[in-house]
This record gives sequence, C-alpha cells and structure tokens, in this order.
Amino acid sequence: MNLPEHHLALMIRNRVKKYGDKIALQEVAAAPGAPVKSYTWNELGRQTARASLALLGYGVKPGDRVGIFSQNMPQWTIADIAILGVRGVSVPLYATHTAEYAEYIVDEADISLVFVGEQQQFDNIAPLIGGKSLKTAVLFDETIDAKGMPGVVSFSQFLEEAGDGYRDELLNRYSGAKKEDLATLIYTSGTTGKPKGVMLDHENLMSAMYMHDGKLNVTDQDISLAFLPLSHVFERAWTFYMLFRGAEVHYLKNPKEAVNALQSVRPTLMCTVPRLLEKIYEGVHTKIGKAPALQKKLFRWAVRTGAKRMERKRLRKPIGAALKVKYQIAEKLVLRRLQGIFGGRIRFMPCAGSPLLTEINRFFHSVGVHIKYGYGLSETTATVSAFDDDGFVFGSIGTIIKGIEVKTGKDNEILVKGPTVMKGYYKKPEETEAVFEGEWFRTGDAGTIDENGVLYFNERIKELMKTSVGKYISPQLVESIISSDQFIDQIAVFGDNRKFVTALVVPSFESLEAYAKSKGIDFTSMDDLVNHSSIVQFFREKIEKLQHKLPSYEQVKRFKLLPRNFSMEKNEITPTLKLRRNVIEKRYKDEIEKMYD
Repeated sequence: MNLPEHHLALMIRNRVKKYGDKIALQEVAAAPGAPVKSYTWNELGRQTARASLALLGYGVKPGDRVGIFSQNMPQWTIADIAILGVRGVSVPLYATHTAEYAEYIVDEADISLVFVGEQQQFDNIAPLIGGKSLKTAVLFDETIDAKGMPGVVSFSQFLEEAGDGYRDELLNRYSGAKKEDLATLIYTSGTTGKPKGVMLDHENLMSAMYMHDGKLNVTDQDISLAFLPLSHVFERAWTFYMLFRGAEVHYLKNPKEAVNALQSVRPTLMCTVPRLLEKIYEGVHTKIGKAPALQKKLFRWAVRTGAKRMERKRLRKPIGAALKVKYQIAEKLVLRRLQGIFGGRIRFMPCAGSPLLTEINRFFHSVGVHIKYGYGLSETTATVSAFDDDGFVFGSIGTIIKGIEVKTGKDNEILVKGPTVMKGYYKKPEETEAVFEGEWFRTGDAGTIDENGVLYFNERIKELMKTSVGKYISPQLVESIISSDQFIDQIAVFGDNRKFVTALVVPSFESLEAYAKSKGIDFTSMDDLVNHSSIVQFFREKIEKLQHKLPSYEQVKRFKLLPRNFSMEKNEITPTLKLRRNVIEKRYKDEIEKMYD
C-alpha cells in the first residue's frame, strides 16, 4: 500500500505543524466544574519531544520495549508517541491487570522502563522494579506513594531530566524511522491460555489510518471520548486515527463513568462496545415500562416513526414530506431526549468486541444514533469490516474495509489478508505458524460473505460446543441474548459433551435488591436472596422468555444464580471482560455437576 506518511511519530510531528494551538488532548473532569488539563498540538509536540529525549537519556535503543501500565489519560498518549519517536516498541498493560499478568508481560517483553498511572498499577508493578528486566518506573500521578523505592521517578521529573544533548540523536531516530519498525506489542486477553503479544509495525498502523478514510467521515472539528482501555487495539487505533484526522480526544479514567462523561464532553464520535449499548437500552425500556400508558404510546410511536425514516435512508430511498413532518414531531417530543443520553451530538459510534443483538442495533439507529457495528481483532489492527453510512444490513458485521481481502476457509473460518495483518506473535513462532495459511490470517471465527461483500459472524470456532447428542451450540450467542436483560449482569454457558445446556448466572444486584424489596422478600445476604425460591422462579421465567426463539437444544435448561460477580482478580474474566470459561468451569465444578444430577 502506498503510504504518504509511513511512521506514526512522523505523522504526529506533521499534525503539530498543521494544527498548532488547536486543542489535541483533554482530560474529562473528575466532577462537574472541576478543572481539567488540556493540551494543544504545540504542547503535545513539546511534551512528546521532551519525553523522547528523556527515554534516550535512560538508554532506550531502537526496538527496545517500553511499558505503559495506566488507565486512560493524556499522558498515556504522550508516552506512547514518545516511545515511537525514539523507534522504541510501546507495550500497553491493562490498568486492571493483576500482578501475575503484569509480571508475565514485563518478563516476556523484557521491559526495562514502564510508565505507571495510579497507585493500583504501581502496587502491582513495584515488586518487579530492580528485578530481571524492569529498572525504572515513571509515575503519571504525583500522589503515588512509592515508599522511597529506588528506580522510581515522577513524570514531571522525568521530563525535566530530558537532556538537550540528545537532540541530535533524536533527529537521527526520526530520520531513520521506517514503516517496518515494530511499533507495539498488544497482548491478547488470553481466554484459553497465556496472553500472546501481537506484533504490529508502523505499516500496519499507518495503513489502518488511510484505509479508514475510505470508510469513515472524520474531520478536525470532531470530538471523541476515549473511554475504552487504550491498552486494547480498538481504542488505541481509534485514538491514533483521531490524531491522524486532527480531531480532539477527551480521556476518561474510569469507564464506569462513561454515561456521565457523555453529558459533560458531548462528543461527536466515540467507539463503544455492545455492553454499554445493552445497558442503556435496558435502562430506557425499564423506565418507559413504568411510565403512564399515554407516555408509552408516544414513545412507541416516535421510535416507529424513527425506524421508518431510518429504513428509507438505509435503503437510499426518498423520505417523503409526510414522514419528514412526523419525524420532526417525534424528534422534538421523544427522540432528542434519547439522543441526549449520548450528549446529543453523536454523528456515529463504531462498535465491536462481541455480538450485538439486532433488536438493540436497530433501536439505536431508529432513535437517530448511528452505530457503525463492525468486526476486527488485535491481529488485524482492529477493523476488518463495518457498517457503511447507508446500505448496511442488520444482522451482519458490515462490509469489508477497502484494502483488505477476506475469504472463508475450512468450517467457514474467516480468513484475512492485507497490510493491517500482524507480523506474528512475539517470541511465539509455533503459535504464529498455526494461525497463518500462507499470507492469510486465520481468525478463529466462523462466518459467511454474501454476493454483495457483506460479512456475517456465526460463532467463535474455539468456543463452539457440541452436546453429547451431537448438536452444536454457540455459547456467545446464547449469553448475549440472555444477558440483554436488566436483571442479568453476567452469564457463563456450559454444555460441551453434555446432554443439555446449563448456565451460571450473575444477577444485576442493584436491580435484584430493588425487585426483592418491592415484593417484600426478606433477606440478610446476597446468598439468601439468590437461593430464595421466588427469586429463582423469577429468573426461570425470565430466562425462558428471553431464549424462546432459540432452538430447543441451544436453550438453557438449568441454571444457578451466583451471589458474586466473575472477576479479574480471580482470573475468571479478562481485562476486556471476556469469560475465561475453563477457569470458571473448574472453580464452579460442584455447582455445574449438580445441575446435571
């Protein structure tokens, strides 16, 4: 692929010259009215240059791996760009990583210096400082209690240490920058084993920038909210693309505060995941379910009107004068309030990461929130396919992005080829060889492609289950359908080599407690509540209703309510909130076996 700009650090330097005093990065206020720190492009250029000089002072050579262990904040991106500026390799760690996982990544990647966000990350990384590879920790948060440890320096001190004597060396690094330079190792979530470091070079990332121009309409007037972890390829590649287009990026530390942040930032763009949309959808319908009959009727009419207009636009048909008038009324009375949940200015939201029910997808499109639902992996630098502005097909994962080739192989496995496909897994040649057929990357996902180039996702091949009577089950599909309910927070489905499907269900405890109190159910603990016969029956009826459209062999026949969430601390879910099904199955072996008695 012909790349007018071939290296991310050089691209950033060009944007600094172009945009000068325009805002580039900004924090999200910790509370309404609280002061926020913003960075102009000129400030971004100065800070990344100072950080690059400091890295040179600490002996970082081309190809050296440097870690970032932090939640989202502007300093995250500043450090990232600085690492790339010295032709180093940026290695993100999820802010929620346990000490065990942090140690694994630091040791495998031979990280000698790591940028650290707040106290939680420091406490998990501190035992490694001064060990086999890690020598230095640079702290973004000045209030971290480092307990006087050697090898620890604040970010402001780190920038002050930047020596002007390294300027010639920095210029040499810039002039020697190549598209083949390894840019980052992005460690996969490791649902079935140890995480693998996906190797992406500057050609992968810069190709993604230019290829997205053919799919998306983004300008330097856009504002994006970065609430998904920057350690994941989705938000990371998206943030690079925002900077590539000169847009403004606002950083949210705590993703649980996303709904509140939408009101203060009022972004025009934001990448998201199905779980956020599911929760908002549940909240809206719960609220309207308690509304007076007239309000319910008005809500349904407005959504139907929005759906009719959306369908006309989707199919590239004229809307018509009568429908235009109806829509204006519906928007004024109802739809603007729903759009206001996202701040009221959203133009579109890329969404990926797990199945999104068509019912939910269609609802948001109907109320005027355009979801660019798509598909991608760390190994493909995120996007493989996504919805277009119009002509998209509900139930699909969009059309394939221009510049990428996709075909299906054995068992309908989706195979991908193109300039965004990774170079391999770091230090894992056997695992790398196993996922390639020549130049084609094997995604591990099954799907189909229709005659119009529309891609459909079927299931994760590795997670596909086969019952003892020979029926195949897609657990992700079953889980996404059942977890769409406001009373269900998490669910893990089982059924491999079993006669029928069972599930461990984690209720939404806040909703459950409110329901129990409304019904006068007494309980002293969550254990009492989830084992109460009325509550079990309540969930039985709910689950039966939710899954009634599934074939009988895919339906959950028995379930067990759990009194606590699956957690990262217990290694039951990944930092991207995917289930580690094998860990859960071992931990809850007795509960699962009882369901098959």
